[in-house]
Amino acid sequence: MEPIDIETVADPDLREPVLVEGLPGVGHVGKLAAEHLLEEFESTLVRRVYADEFPPQVDVDDDGVASLTHASFHAVDLSSPTPTDVEEETDEETDEAADEDDENPEGDALADGGAADEAEDGEEGEDGDEDDDPGTVPADRDLLVLTGNHQAGSNKGHYQLTEAFLDVAEGFGVEEAYALGGVPTGELIEEHNVLGAVSDPQLTESLADAGVEFRGDEPAGGIVGVSGLLLGLGGRRDLDVACLMGETSGYLVDPKSAQAVLETLEQQLGFRVDFAALEARAEEMEEVVGKIQQMQEGGGTGPSDEELRYIG
Repeated sequence: MEPIDIETVADPDLREPVLVEGLPGVGHVGKLAAEHLLEEFESTLVRRVYADEFPPQVDVDDDGVASLTHASFHAVDLSSPTPTDVEEETDEETDEAADEDDENPEGDALADGGAADEAEDGEEGEDGDEDDDPGTVPADRDLLVLTGNHQAGSNKGHYQLTEAFLDVAEGFGVEEAYALGGVPTGELIEEHNVLGAVSDPQLTESLADAGVEFRGDEPAGGIVGVSGLLLGLGGRRDLDVACLMGETSGYLVDPKSAQAVLETLEQQLGFRVDFAALEARAEEMEEVVGKIQQMQEGGGTGPSDEELRYIG
């Protein structure tokens, strides 16, 4: 095998694609966010990237089938929620239709799921208005989502892999990219602010409008790994790159921080995603955090190894 081997799985034509990177890091914030996008929208595996910089191991799926560890690129169609989401929206619309004296549920189905209360009458005219509202699903852009279970094992490997990732992205016509990750606070927090860094000063205004905070000299020590190198190397390729970092304790997997980052990405790119799955994971983590706090206060035993496992 070559030091880096890129396997072509599919070659779809993408519509003004935006690269979204979510590899493992602090609090697994970026990884959780990227994988949530893959779960909530229809996606197509397009590339596998193998590298001798990844750990010498295989990943084993639910059926016991092993595959060499790798990073993956998926093309994500933002206009196509998963069948589960469609079914849940249809059930809600059917209930609303019954409450409104058997009004046409198909009219409601045309409206965005998050704005169902505003579209109870299901009239076509109102549906057209909602298509122009911020946060509705765009019809003219796709995502190219990069995720995986590992990053490179050396400094040189980080540079080489990031260059390979950028080569794949540019091959699909990517000109805009978002690296998703976490920034540690060193303590458990209730609110998760999103910090930002950009490859070009002109990108700060729209991100600030989306609630991103730009703090001088933060994160302390800079941004390491693929997320940081996408900014540096991507900027050298004249790509518009932003890194969105959700605040997190740094101690545990943090679905709440992942949701905060995705909410910012939603506003920046103008799409909607259902957060029910992330919210359920957050509830699980709150139980773990509660047990940790009890342990710290001497009021109970700490969480078990099973409870501290990665919630994926």
